[in-house]
Amino acid sequence: MSTPTPGAPGPLRAGPLTAGSSAPPAEIYDVALLDLDGVVYVGPDAVPGVPDALSGARAAGMRLGFVTNNAARTPEEVAAHLTELGVPAASDDVITSSQAAATVVADLLGPGANVLPVGGPGVAAALTAAGLTVVGSAEEEPAAVVQGYGREVGWAQLAEAVVAVRNGARHVATNADATIPSPRGPLPGNGAMVGVVRGVTGRQPLITGKPDPAMHAECVRRTGARRPLVVGDRLDTDIEGARRAGADSLLVLTGVTDPGVLLAAGPQHRPDLLSQDAAGLLQAHPAVTTDGSQWSCGRWTARAGEGHDVLVLEAADGGDGDGLDGLRALCVAHWSRHPDSAAPARILGVGAPAEEALARWDLASASDRAA
Repeated sequence: MSTPTPGAPGPLRAGPLTAGSSAPPAEIYDVALLDLDGVVYVGPDAVPGVPDALSGARAAGMRLGFVTNNAARTPEEVAAHLTELGVPAASDDVITSSQAAATVVADLLGPGANVLPVGGPGVAAALTAAGLTVVGSAEEEPAAVVQGYGREVGWAQLAEAVVAVRNGARHVATNADATIPSPRGPLPGNGAMVGVVRGVTGRQPLITGKPDPAMHAECVRRTGARRPLVVGDRLDTDIEGARRAGADSLLVLTGVTDPGVLLAAGPQHRPDLLSQDAAGLLQAHPAVTTDGSQWSCGRWTARAGEGHDVLVLEAADGGDGDGLDGLRALCVAHWSRHPDSAAPARILGVGAPAEEALARWDLASASDRAA
């Protein structure tokens, strides 16, 4: 998907989080492929500091593309919202999962086929733009049901989808995200509603959004990216999608993934870079080094402890970078011991800095059990 620039600093598949980035990613990668929910905004509001960070990335020469599994709105509406939040965007900068689903359905069924949309206005708009015929009920014999996220989705739409799928319509879902981030915490996402139709009909839907690489590939095509960086908050869509597309990835902690989930991630869900938020585009990222028995990042060290699969975290005196060096060391240490599978980690913090860090990352309960 991307062609690395010879001699450029930064991750080149040396291992998740291992290589770091000796220069800010905005100076290394030509395009950032940004997820939206949990990365640029949460609910209606921008993540604090992110509009300024993205402005800084653009000033450094990085271009921005927006790749979202949220199918509720049209690209024009998404671009207008981004612009209102201080992130100028045009509709061509935005790829939605509704567009991906519409393209797949048009290829499967041919132009003009009847399709029943379930979700926000963005679903029907994408189907129409792809040359498909939008219908409003199962009685109109749709050849497919395309289901995407929408705040107004309720029993009536779900019931219509169930009847259509039971009558033979192909069930296509724009994504299977079980949750979406919100200021009140995770809320039901499209995957939860897709599960209702699947549970009643007993039929597995075709999923067309991330982690399928088609959305990132389309954004690369539009931007002409030679070395893109995927920026996201979800391991199972953004990070896996980047890996499947052959691109490097940056995980931010402003959405649904927390340190405990990251630590237990399987091989396909391990990011190349980690930051608190999208301002990580403007910062160098430290590498994690090892001597075979311990892993170090900045002033932090993770080493094997006594007992089965216990890691010990401790810190020397000194600065703490962006506050995530200890987590980077723990992740690489744990993943090195479980290279091919996901596994929970047990951690023991030695000294006040380590204990405080584990509490901040909500890993204190794991530390207590390990002790």
